[in-house]
Amino acid sequence: MFEPASARFQWGQAVAAASDLYNDGSFPQEAEGALLVAQGKIGEVVRIGHYVPANQSVYLVDFGSGRVVGCREDEIVLVGAKCDPGSSCGEGK
Repeated sequence: MFEPASARFQWGQAVAAASDLYNDGSFPQEAEGALLVAQGKIGEVVRIGHYVPANQSVYLVDFGSGRVVGCREDEIVLVGAKCDPGSSCGEGK
């Protein structure tokens, strides 16, 4: 047995997309590869799950207008965190 990874973000926290988020096929009403959320778009963590095979936390983020997207930790950053434009803000943190 292994210890589950601890979540970096909490419910209710404001986060922003660290880079453009594209449909990986999990949004059947959108074309695969379609832009779902633009880099910098602010949302709120509304649920936290755990992807066991990769031992990763997965966050459901409400980006407004009914757009709730599952995000990995490297795909979002806390609002107010430093992020250089064009970089992948959350990677490696």
